[in-house]
Amino acid sequence: MVKEFLYRGIPKEELDSLSLEKLFLLFNSRQRRSLTRGITDGKRKLIEEIKAAKAGKVKNPIKTHVRDLIVLPYMVGVTVNVFSGKEFRPVSITSEMIGHYLGEYVITNKRVSHGAPGVGASRSSLYVPLK
Repeated sequence: MVKEFLYRGIPKEELDSLSLEKLFLLFNSRQRRSLTRGITDGKRKLIEEIKAAKAGKVKNPIKTHVRDLIVLPYMVGVTVNVFSGKEFRPVSITSEMIGHYLGEYVITNKRVSHGAPGVGASRSSLYVPLK
């Protein structure tokens, strides 16, 4: 049996039918503040592309640099390519992502693996004769 997803005790079908004002009250204060301060042109363009992709009008993958867009219930089921600083990483939006930022799902840095120290890396290696 598959566990049904509930966002703060509300099933996804009811989240889709909620007005934006009532939905905002379910979010944390940081997300509420971000959404009530207004949506910039870049975010508005991405939202329109997501709605078009849900309707099946867009064939090309959606690429974006907008990492600070909060995932809303109507975005579920769309794959968005989010820029990581180096490349676009695909993010498939699921219902568990509602209320989170898109950028949380794309890592911007990678693990550093240091090599061996070179000549001149320490004081004692300055005097090592070169071969």
